[in-house]
Amino acid sequence: MKKIAIMQPYFFPYIGYFQLINSVDEFIIYDNIQYTKKGWINRNRILCNESDKLITLPLKKDSDFKDVFERKLSDTWIDDRNKILNLIKTSYRKSPFFNDVFEISQKCLLYDDQNLFNFIFNSIKIINEYLEIKTKMILSSSVNIDHSLKSKHKVIAICKEMNATTYINAIGGVDLYDKDEFLENKIFLNFIKSNSINYKQFDNEFIPWLSIIDVMMFNSKNRVMELVNSYSII
Repeated sequence: MKKIAIMQPYFFPYIGYFQLINSVDEFIIYDNIQYTKKGWINRNRILCNESDKLITLPLKKDSDFKDVFERKLSDTWIDDRNKILNLIKTSYRKSPFFNDVFEISQKCLLYDDQNLFNFIFNSIKIINEYLEIKTKMILSSSVNIDHSLKSKHKVIAICKEMNATTYINAIGGVDLYDKDEFLENKIFLNFIKSNSINYKQFDNEFIPWLSIIDVMMFNSKNRVMELVNSYSII
């Protein structure tokens, strides 16, 4: 039985992303998917002054029709990354696991590659390494399928090419994909649903589903992995 998941790249994604990675044998990450302005590919939320605040990777102006791997970070990135690091530092300097997690943040943000996909992929690998998540990561462009396929047809093609018996998708895909249609292709379709997650964020009212950086700042690595494994498969 081989389980896979397929997902877009996201900048410092929330814990559900790492739950999905950790729930499968192989995680296919889309590098040849169109960049979307209003998504979470190059932005996420952290805790700042008792509220949530967006942090964003600024991009060079370019066609909205280009794929993620074709996009570049802005020419002002060196200054911008220092601003993001300073914001993380001022926001979390009193958190219990600040030293280790700020070092990880620096390692991610100081990565010397301004290709958007490479930059995000590197940060996900760094966080996986810290959390000791061993799932194999595979670029979608390396999978031998017809990449002009869309939606469920592309997912099913990838599953077949990877010899997957089970495809696990985020819970948001419940209304997009039909289990019977996957079964017709000899693939079990399941969805991952995060359990309720709560932890102490200083003395503030808890704000859920912030970036994984927030989770790691307030929880030991062992506790983070307990939370990573706090989900159900339906």
